[in-house]
Amino acid sequence: MRTKEEQTAARTQAQAKYDKGHTTGVYMKLNTGTDQDILAWLDKQGSKQGAIKQLIREEIRRTAQ
Repeated sequence: MRTKEEQTAARTQAQAKYDKGHTTGVYMKLNTGTDQDILAWLDKQGSKQGAIKQLIREEIRRTAQ
């Protein structure tokens, strides 16, 4: 039986392998002064990532021709 540390290391390695083949990271820098409205709205969301994805998908549908 593997130790808890070995299980954690195996899980971390498996997650890294999955992420490398299936995900892309996107970074967005927001200014705490000029983007305060956006930051406040994001803080109210249950999932920042989910809220941003929903807005993008709505825009894609809105502008699709």
